[in-house]
Amino acid sequence: MAENNQIIETFDEDGNKVSFELIDIVSVDDIEYALLLPSEKQEDMEDDEILVMRLKKDGDEYIFEVIDDDSEFEKIVQYIEEIEDETEE
Repeated sequence: MAENNQIIETFDEDGNKVSFELIDIVSVDDIEYALLLPSEKQEDMEDDEILVMRLKKDGDEYIFEVIDDDSEFEKIVQYIEEIEDETEE
């Protein structure tokens, strides 16, 4: 897990600025994914709901992409659950 959590600011589909705490970055099938926790209450999210976004490198910047593919998303969720299970043992 990431030791120094960073705040990521981005814009939602309505153009509103939203902030997330970067919890961790995981790699699944050589693709990096960011695990984000809203730093402020979001209307459409539970308090402890983690958002998973694909990371794409663009020069020195990272671009956060929504995961539209259900099978890709399920693969990431399964990986995260396996990690959680291992850390609980």
